[in-house]
Amino acid sequence: MQQQKSGTAAEAGPAQISVEARVSDLVRIGIIGLFAYWSLQLIAPFALIVIWSAILAVALFPMFTGLSRLLGDRPKLSATIIVIACLVLIIAPLALVSVNFADAILALVAQLKSDNFTLPAAPEAIRGWPVVGERLYAGWNQVAGNLAAAIMKFQAPLREVMGVIIAKFAAIGGGVLSFVASVILSGIFLTMSPRLAATIQVLAGRIGGERGVGFARLAGSTVRNVSRGVIGVALLQTLLCGLCFAFFDIPARGALTFAVFMLCLMQLGPGLVLIPAIIWAWFSWPASMAFAFTVVAIPITVVDNVLKPILMSRGLSTPMPVILIGVIGGTLSHGLLGLFLGPIVLSVFYELLRAWAWPSETLPGATAAPAMAENTGTD
Repeated sequence: MQQQKSGTAAEAGPAQISVEARVSDLVRIGIIGLFAYWSLQLIAPFALIVIWSAILAVALFPMFTGLSRLLGDRPKLSATIIVIACLVLIIAPLALVSVNFADAILALVAQLKSDNFTLPAAPEAIRGWPVVGERLYAGWNQVAGNLAAAIMKFQAPLREVMGVIIAKFAAIGGGVLSFVASVILSGIFLTMSPRLAATIQVLAGRIGGERGVGFARLAGSTVRNVSRGVIGVALLQTLLCGLCFAFFDIPARGALTFAVFMLCLMQLGPGLVLIPAIIWAWFSWPASMAFAFTVVAIPITVVDNVLKPILMSRGLSTPMPVILIGVIGGTLSHGLLGLFLGPIVLSVFYELLRAWAWPSETLPGATAAPAMAENTGTD
């Protein structure tokens, strides 16, 4: 009888220990999960800024290393120069274009509220054109009158829609400040690039082994391709279009420049804005001025075909719908910062998904660009 009791106790002992171990593990996991959730809640307001700073650092890293070597291995000075250049060349024009676009929207809403909305009439010069001049002049005025009447008829719902748009653009100021903070933080990341690169390599290896390291390299390569080949070229074309519109005093140039930027990000090109502007110029301006505007606008339209092969280390395999969804979804979700962040994050996810599904086709072709992989000198 005693032997039976001792045997039962011996059997119950390990079982009880096993249950206690599982409960202890669950308690530990719960505490870790609680701290992880709490930490995420604390850093959530800064997450977008930090992510965009990291993306900027990855995209600017080759420029940073080249400039650092040129200045005699002085990374802090190189990072400072890059940050100042980004603030001057990107932030200032972007803020100016955004403010002008918001002003144009406010002016349109003011016209709708004043009940005197009109569309521009056809230029008188069209009436002098042979054969089709008179008909084109009359048709233009008729369409303008009918369209203005239709807009006035539906001005109440249009005002509501414009109110939503204005509310979105009211956050532009905060977006510009977030962009400024991201650029400054990216400069700090550049100066810390060796340690950050080593950390990313270790984390990628712990998570996925050698394949995880390959994923990290592919992510860095995709970030550079999209940021330089898509966003970089879009910013350059937008800057050129904005200067062109300002030089020729194009009406509503802020809204047109912003539209050019959106179209360039979506990989549709600035032609959808510049070609109608060229046609309008030939209708409204003297022939010499319209010819000069055409000569300047056409090279801006096709410059991306020359720059993209130069700026991309490999062909961008991300489909246009992915970038389009990233641009629209990022803008709707996170405002101005999401306009840049959306296409990059979605492109990285698409490339990593392809690499996971078809590793033999994707990972071997990835360039060695984890997040800032090579060592740089220090002051």
